[in-house]
Amino acid sequence: MNPALDEYREVSPKGTVDFLYRLSDLVQGKSFLHLNAVRYGGGMSEILRRLVPMMVSLGVDARWEVLAGSQEYFTVVTRMLNALQGRDEKLTDDMYHTYAGVIERNAKALKLDADMVMVHDHQPAGLVDYRANGCWLWRCHLDLAQPQRPAWAFLRRYVLKYDAAIFSLSGFAQRLPIPKFLIYPSIDPLSPKNRDMTRSEIAQVLDRLGIPRGKPVLLQVARFDRFKDPLGAIHTYRLVKRHHDCRLVLAGAGVMHDPEGEAVLMELREAAARDPDIHVIQLPPEADLEINALQRSATVVLQKSVKEGFGLTVSEAMWKGKPVVGSTAGGIAAQIVDGVTGYVVHSVEGAGFRIRHLLNNPGLINRMGAMAREHVRRNFLITRQLGDYLTLLKLLPAA
Repeated sequence: MNPALDEYREVSPKGTVDFLYRLSDLVQGKSFLHLNAVRYGGGMSEILRRLVPMMVSLGVDARWEVLAGSQEYFTVVTRMLNALQGRDEKLTDDMYHTYAGVIERNAKALKLDADMVMVHDHQPAGLVDYRANGCWLWRCHLDLAQPQRPAWAFLRRYVLKYDAAIFSLSGFAQRLPIPKFLIYPSIDPLSPKNRDMTRSEIAQVLDRLGIPRGKPVLLQVARFDRFKDPLGAIHTYRLVKRHHDCRLVLAGAGVMHDPEGEAVLMELREAAARDPDIHVIQLPPEADLEINALQRSATVVLQKSVKEGFGLTVSEAMWKGKPVVGSTAGGIAAQIVDGVTGYVVHSVEGAGFRIRHLLNNPGLINRMGAMAREHVRRNFLITRQLGDYLTLLKLLPAA
């Protein structure tokens, strides 16, 4: 028995850990390689840091490799990401050449042999041109519902060379002649971002961040990005503020080396300048405890994105027993059971109405929060995703 995995017996559904042990017996000694673009930053990297060691503990030869690229390359793939998620971006032949050059250099430097190779998102997708042995899976975390067609045409040439593709939502899946799978992302309930915190720990973090107590707190945790619609969150708060004396906390990161992120942050600070109850907090990278404390101290959590890959901040907040009022973007609505664990809304006015209803009914906040935590336990924990990946390793043959 692995002590680390056994720790999940108390938080995951009954029988889950024993099922994982039995499943792991079927894949002993097989190799599983994950490839992505960054070691830190974002939900994908966060879960891989926990998932890969768990696979190793179960007898799988699991590895995680990260691309090395220039600043020019990361600028290119950021613009590709925007285009793939529907924004109007001009991608030139020179950008595609930059992409191909970085892929070629990494292919020479990385060991790509494994029984199963899972390539995450568009940044390393071109490595499939240099595939060795094994079953190659393309794991898409992006909202591909309405991609800019030239960007998708470029990426699709690579995706067609994979043995299968995995999407987070059925609505993100494009037409492809290869097998497609649906696997939800997950959160780790025992990680620093999601573990239990004492009241004293929470208070220390809030004091450090300069967040007063004494009023209901509306919280949105998201990158300072127009896709996350933080200005929409401010408009929602102002509708609520007419009826309830509350405060709004907007906490995020993602402005380093990002002119658009800096512009969004500046706009938010200008919008909040004359309201002492709006707190705009620029978090450092990997601010796990800060996010944990903010979510646990919130009364209602808001997720006002207009574009979203999946939005695991929703599951993070629900795991902490908080009702979430979220938009229909990406995976937000897939995580919320409307009217049971929170509310799915289509507008600023709808968000404001639902938050006012919750603040008028504290008992409803508690009931929804309890059901939200149980919903995450059953659907969005890392133990479920680990089982999904072990199943793929067992069922899909190596080439």
